[in-house]
Amino acid sequence: MMMTTTVVAKVVNGIREVGIGVILDMDSDVGKSSRVCMLMALEDFYGAHWNNFTTIVRYHFRDSKYDNFQAACVAMDLVKNTQVIALLGPQQSSQANFVLDIAYESKVPIITPATSPDLSSKQNPYLILIAQASSTQVEPIAALTKSFGWTEVVFIFENTDFGRGPIPYLFDAMVNIGTQVKYQALLSPYSTDDSILQQLDKLKAMQTGVFVVHMLPPLASRFFKKANEVGMMAQGYAWIITDVVTGLLHHLNPQDLDSMQGVLGVKPYIPLSNQLTNFEKKWRRRVLKEYPEIDTVELDMFGIWSYDFVFALAAALQQVESESSTPSETRSKGEKHVGFWNPINGLSSRISKNQSLDYTTNKNDLGAIIWPGDALEIPTGWDNKKLRIGVPALGKFVEFFQAYRDPVTNIVYTNGFCMDIFYAVIDAMPYVVDYEIIPYETPDGKRAGTVNDLIYEIVRGVDQEKYMVMKRSPLARSLQVIALTFDMVAGDIAILWNRSNYVDFTLPYLDEGYAMLVPVKVDDRKNAWIFMKPLETSLWIAIGLSFICIGIVVWILERRVNIEFRGHPYQQVGTILWFAFSTLVFAHRENLKNNLSKLVVAVWIFVVLVLVSSYTASLSSMLTIQKLEPTTTNIYELIARGDYVGYHSSSFVEGLLENMDFPEDKLKKYTSFQEYDKALSDGSKNNGVSAIVDGIPYLKMLQAKYCNKYLIVGPVYQTAGFGYEDDCPDINVDVQDFDRLTLASFRGLFFIVGLSSACALVAYVVMFLHENKDILVSNDSTGCQKVIALVRRFIEPIEEEEEEEEEGQ
Repeated sequence: MMMTTTVVAKVVNGIREVGIGVILDMDSDVGKSSRVCMLMALEDFYGAHWNNFTTIVRYHFRDSKYDNFQAACVAMDLVKNTQVIALLGPQQSSQANFVLDIAYESKVPIITPATSPDLSSKQNPYLILIAQASSTQVEPIAALTKSFGWTEVVFIFENTDFGRGPIPYLFDAMVNIGTQVKYQALLSPYSTDDSILQQLDKLKAMQTGVFVVHMLPPLASRFFKKANEVGMMAQGYAWIITDVVTGLLHHLNPQDLDSMQGVLGVKPYIPLSNQLTNFEKKWRRRVLKEYPEIDTVELDMFGIWSYDFVFALAAALQQVESESSTPSETRSKGEKHVGFWNPINGLSSRISKNQSLDYTTNKNDLGAIIWPGDALEIPTGWDNKKLRIGVPALGKFVEFFQAYRDPVTNIVYTNGFCMDIFYAVIDAMPYVVDYEIIPYETPDGKRAGTVNDLIYEIVRGVDQEKYMVMKRSPLARSLQVIALTFDMVAGDIAILWNRSNYVDFTLPYLDEGYAMLVPVKVDDRKNAWIFMKPLETSLWIAIGLSFICIGIVVWILERRVNIEFRGHPYQQVGTILWFAFSTLVFAHRENLKNNLSKLVVAVWIFVVLVLVSSYTASLSSMLTIQKLEPTTTNIYELIARGDYVGYHSSSFVEGLLENMDFPEDKLKKYTSFQEYDKALSDGSKNNGVSAIVDGIPYLKMLQAKYCNKYLIVGPVYQTAGFGYEDDCPDINVDVQDFDRLTLASFRGLFFIVGLSSACALVAYVVMFLHENKDILVSNDSTGCQKVIALVRRFIEPIEEEEEEEEEGQ
């Protein structure tokens, strides 16, 4: 950064004294330590040969007294009255924000150890940061969280500019690793012990037991003391503290450190060196001499940063090249280093010079950690009490779930597909989960309630008002008041919307819905009347009527001009029927004379071609491929017929069927696949049922046991459920009811042939009346006589046609 400023210096004995304003909290241990480090930096740089330097740095110390306004006042005094060329300090981020405006207006740079990420040199050209921003530690904290497999954390931070600063960065880092921030707790630095205890009680009630704490040592010491009192520093909890506490642990008294046993912390790493060791000895003697009231004397990172920067500043003023000494690792009272983090290699137990390794968050790359409660096991991330796992006392089907109690040991055993999934998840956890399986049963071993009741036991006791609302719910009308509450529930339990209003479900591991299972029809390919099945009855009738109508139309159009359509009335009727039906196989032999009749027959033959092709295709399919047809496909058809429907005695389906207005007296309960099979085989007429309604996994299992005997039909009503794999794959690929050809499918064809026939008849009548208009215009005849005359004229053949026939003979 390039900066231009006016250097105001006082010349004493030929030596220019450049003033540097220093703003510190003089009553704090950090302030006292930093002051001594700054003084020693100048002493080490100039040594005993002050007179050999032409320019020296002269400090002007001021006390900010932990107050933002006081820090601004002393900064104004140093800039205007003392005319310093730079301000070193203040320590706190909130104070630095106040002083920054003064520095900008006066063009005097401010050099501060504040760590708030809101302070940026890019946005403030007169700001120089000598400490790492608190946001730089979010990546190692996130790496630690990921390495131990914690999926939920709680943030606890001081409600100040310093405390709030890194929280957005920490939140984003957790999102990037897939860890959920369950809650964010704010504490005022002036919080009373009662308010701290109140917040801790709220945190303890949560299931999450991993906490990230970001606050200054005074508040942190009180907070952890109260956390220890309420039992939150015991086994099962995990605590991570940020660098501001980790780096200043030596300022806490031994009692405070005892309250923080097992806490994991991060802080900047400063490697060891002989130079730092010697400096630390000299610094300790100096501090004890000037501040004998300090109980614990430990060099912290803020003092080292202050020493380095002042030394560099003095060297810059003299334009002398000098390497700043490399501070070293300091080990505070009760502190143990377990690893290092850098943005290239991630976590490691030691500093690696090889920068080409892959980034890692493996917990095995860290040293041994003794967690709260002197535990060596990694905390689970929540309250590590024994989880109470509720299971149904009686599963629907043993293939999915079964619970039984050993009569000798009284131990509860569970098995089945659903519990296999549960145990696989438990085994995959990166830590040990202590749990107890508890059947939902009464003291005498009977089922205590429905599955809805079992699920609602999870929230009972947590929110009594919500529990009472659920108890009044129609879906929980059988809820019994018994002394049972569970942390979670496992078993063959469907994910339903009403249940999701009160509890959280895992992701579904199999799809589910509910549908209807019915028996299949017997193969009727040997039925003597199977040839009638391809066409619906109404279509058969329509085709027959169409044949007759077409024969009549052709007879009307051909009779006067075609001798083949004359003769005895019986012969003419036979000709009409023969001609019409002979077109079915395109075998009509009559030679048509009238162009209108030719048009009608051409259209009719096209219709016949389509009908014959469709009929042939449908009948061929019926005769050559075995199809499994359900006995019914609609549950409302069963209601209309008064048939019986079955379901499992512990299923949620009962309420669904009642919502469909299914008569209660037509519902039957069953408890096993064998009972399902017998009821379906007997049918409604023999004290059985016509269909079974249940979850699709159970229906598929029944299908797998009795392949080609039952079909899943009707609409599938979806739930989020769990589902199941069956052993009779693709059983429903060809399972569908044949759609018979209906009249509606050929309405267009019948319309065309009807329209063409009608138009031909109208045209023929118009031409006939025109040819016999002499009868119509005659004044000697009545209307009835004219009609009779027209009929006779129609019956009489045309003479030219008769002569042609006689000549041909």
